[in-house]
Amino acid sequence: MNTLRIAFGFLTRVPVGRALAVDDATLGRALAWFPAVGVVLGLAIAGAARLASHHAAPPLIAIALVAILALATGGLHLDGVADVFDGLGGGRGDRARILEIMRDSRIGAHGATALVLLLAAKIAAVTELVAAGATWPLVLAPLVARWAVVPLVLAFPYARAHGLGRAMSDHGRPRHLAAASLMTAAALACAGPRALVPAAAALAAAAALAAWIHRRLGGLTGDVYGAAIELAEVAFLAAASAS
Repeated sequence: MNTLRIAFGFLTRVPVGRALAVDDATLGRALAWFPAVGVVLGLAIAGAARLASHHAAPPLIAIALVAILALATGGLHLDGVADVFDGLGGGRGDRARILEIMRDSRIGAHGATALVLLLAAKIAAVTELVAAGATWPLVLAPLVARWAVVPLVLAFPYARAHGLGRAMSDHGRPRHLAAASLMTAAALACAGPRALVPAAAALAAAAALAAWIHRRLGGLTGDVYGAAIELAEVAFLAAASAS
């Protein structure tokens, strides 16, 4: 259970108590629990959508749900989006400069633009789903997005010498991906065939971002993991709202 608590501590701001031995190998094992974190977040926003469905218009509900996700994760993944696009926009192809900008806590024009566009797309997709009374995508989008980042951690090298993401990259194993995939497959099976295209879209979005960044940096970073989760969520929600 310590690895589950570590997964929640790494991906959210949900209070999970004091973790026990947090060594690098334990961080790697926490990858197996990423979908479990996602399903808890998904159930929370789906429940909130049901409670609010008779009291507010779909656009307002959508804004509230997106805000709940941002609060629950401490804006960590959104910060990753801003850092990644600031780095790519301001680094001018220089690897060291891109990594330096990505470490900067300040947000620039590229990062702000990327955040606005991503949040607008997410709110638009959630609005369509709420208006249609579809709650299953709200449950599955956070789950699938957090699963989609696990193969990226294993498949791509880490671009920095140190960091929590480095520990996960070094100590993540195929068995952790297998466990995360089994959990995700069980959830998708409950939703049926309608969930397959959104899940494929989420994985494709995360993989495309990872491949793009890898070509420029020779690896990924924790910011890229966060950005991949956000893009995968948007891709899942958009595909589900269009189906």
